[in-house]
Amino acid sequence: MTDVVSTAPPSSTGSNTADVAALIMELQAVGMRIETTLETSRKGGAGPSDSGMLWVEGVPVTVPPSADSPYALRAEDGSQGIYLHGVKVASVSGTSRPRFYDLTTADGVPYHQIALLHLDSLASTVVQTCNYWGNSDQCGFCGIGLSLASGATIAKKTPAMLAEVAVAAKELDGAVDATLTTGSSVAPDRGALYVARCGQAVKEAAGLPVEVQFEPPRDLTVLDRVHDMGIDAVGVHIESFDPAVLARVAPGKFRTGVDRYFQTWERAVEVFGEGRVSTYVILGMGEDPDLTVEMCRRAVDIGVYPFVVPLRPVAGSLMEHVPAPSREYTEPIYRKVAGFLAARGLGADTAVAGCARCQACSSLNLVQRAGAAPPCASPTGATRPAPLLQIGRRN
Repeated sequence: MTDVVSTAPPSSTGSNTADVAALIMELQAVGMRIETTLETSRKGGAGPSDSGMLWVEGVPVTVPPSADSPYALRAEDGSQGIYLHGVKVASVSGTSRPRFYDLTTADGVPYHQIALLHLDSLASTVVQTCNYWGNSDQCGFCGIGLSLASGATIAKKTPAMLAEVAVAAKELDGAVDATLTTGSSVAPDRGALYVARCGQAVKEAAGLPVEVQFEPPRDLTVLDRVHDMGIDAVGVHIESFDPAVLARVAPGKFRTGVDRYFQTWERAVEVFGEGRVSTYVILGMGEDPDLTVEMCRRAVDIGVYPFVVPLRPVAGSLMEHVPAPSREYTEPIYRKVAGFLAARGLGADTAVAGCARCQACSSLNLVQRAGAAPPCASPTGATRPAPLLQIGRRN
């Protein structure tokens, strides 16, 4: 393939990093009105869902569309900008449709049903079914079954399919890494070995760094086997450190238990190295912010990157009507966790691949770059969101 179009962003216009971080925190809290074409957006799916994907002042960002937001994305001469009350507050770039989306496999499967480009990261849910979906264990924040039901994707991607698409995404659109996840499996390895085989095929064909994501396997030697396939990083996502929240919004993960996640992370860090093991930590589900900060510190202390993100309500999910948390709530937590990461020498650059490398769904890396408050034992200053007492479940 020839005629490469890179998705790498232009350098920042020179805006202060702290100002850009503040703006992104606001955008991810209140969303953005779309008053022009935004081709790189996504609805449904495992994540990042219901989001516009764009570069804001050279920073990768996912932002939920909102008709009620005071911020607006508007067209300019050959580019786009973000406006607040008619005043431009940031430049936007890099929102064109990936070129590989127009290709299909030899047997007629569109490439965009196999993997998507999240700004500069190729991403795919290799098994788009989950044993938690559609029953009392369904995770409240997740939309993994929605894109499958809509026909936007296929149920299972093969290693060969993903390798083919990865080569095209790299050569046509400048993909720099691959992030592969999977629905939860009842198998003892929780699906880790299959997603790793897919990652191995991607790496061998396209040469991209690869992160694979899965739940804690029953036998932790599975982590060694994943590493032996050449996988660069792993994500083992707890979603919330608050057991009461897990019991309410992710019952399956609650049964696994916080201690089992720490055991898995400790072994994973031994195998993959510090900064190459990450976990999602979602803010805004009614969690105790002080407990969240303390457990993030504990994770960082063993070399794990806690990827702290605001809740992104997904239309059609059990939590679709739960609002995203405010900047006033998320910023103190970002600052504390960023301080822990800085003290440990961890950051987006140590993640190599995956969500923690991309950072588009969080302001954590920008806060760290801007200079976080040093970690201490004092309260976060964040007020705990109201508990989510009623989340409908499908039986």
